[in-house]
Amino acid sequence: MPVNHTFQGGKAFGLLKAQQRERCEEINKEYMEDQKYRDEEDLLEKLDSFKNKYAEFDLNDQGEIDMMGLKRMMEKLGVPKTHLEMKKMISEVTEGISDSINYRDFVKMMLGKRSAVLKLVMIFEDKANGAICKPDGPPPKRDIASLP
Repeated sequence: MPVNHTFQGGKAFGLLKAQQRERCEEINKEYMEDQKYRDEEDLLEKLDSFKNKYAEFDLNDQGEIDMMGLKRMMEKLGVPKTHLEMKKMISEVTEGISDSINYRDFVKMMLGKRSAVLKLVMIFEDKANGAICKPDGPPPKRDIASLP
């Protein structure tokens, strides 16, 4: 006789994250088999990277990046946006269908070539590659002579 377990806390969270990873893997397989993306360089590595980035910003663990997840993403990238700008970005990515970004839309956006989205991708890649480096800590001390 099967026992029905209802998990709570960390165990439930772990199971939820495992299910999300499985769904993302299924979508990644679809992109790997899609003729349109066959010529994409390092597609497997890119899809794996996208899966990790997506999971990081899926705050509600529902498999979608909502307004707050996008806000966190933009702030982490160093380009905070207003509420209206984020609504416009979500609308562009989902083509006005939804008010949150699912993984399929996210991958399509990251592999896409549209200009507004391409700027976001470039910022994302620059941060990941360490091209944009802000100095850590307080600004260097200046003396009176160096002031304008």
